Amino acid sequence: MNPSHRSADVRSNQVVPIGLESEPVLSDVLARAFWDDPVMAYLIPDERSRYRRLRHFYRGALRLYATKGPCLTTADLSGVALWAEPGRWKATPRDAAVALIPTVRALGGALMRGKRLIDVVEHRHPKVPHWYLALLGTDPARQGLGVGSALIRAVTDRCDREGIPAYLESSKHDNVAYYERLGFRVTEDVTVPGGPTLWLMWREPG
Repeated sequence: MNPSHRSADVRSNQVVPIGLESEPVLSDVLARAFWDDPVMAYLIPDERSRYRRLRHFYRGALRLYATKGPCLTTADLSGVALWAEPGRWKATPRDAAVALIPTVRALGGALMRGKRLIDVVEHRHPKVPHWYLALLGTDPARQGLGVGSALIRAVTDRCDREGIPAYLESSKHDNVAYYERLGFRVTEDVTVPGGPTLWLMWREPG
């Protein structure tokens, strides 16, 4: 990569808050980023409709986490990180109302599979105060160019300054090493009955 390309990547990877006007673009980015994700394949096994349904699903996620903490993207809208502030990760009745219509459109008859998955991961969610990375996705065309790392460090740098841990669930084993390079460590892996395995990862402040 020549120097001009590296400079362009730095500018593109500038982290900015997500605005309402960018939701349609970012839900599309997330639908493409998670099309082959094991959790999404478990929830929406029909490949023909998965992309369309995922767009609904992630519109709901963007609206939901807008009230929980920093919702971040990059200057070129090539990635998304949805964070929940300490103490705000758990779903509330209001959250359920906000996400209901997009979730029903996305999952349809698979709502019970979704509830089963949520029950498994919420039961193991740490109780001590922490920042929660609920979702991280990068446009497939921009993966490997530092987008995800920029979106993570925007909050983990704050964690380090304030002495607060961070937590996430990885739905792909291939991503575990990536998160480890950013300071996360696997604390447990859990398999949803009849479904995918997730790797629960914790990061102590540096």
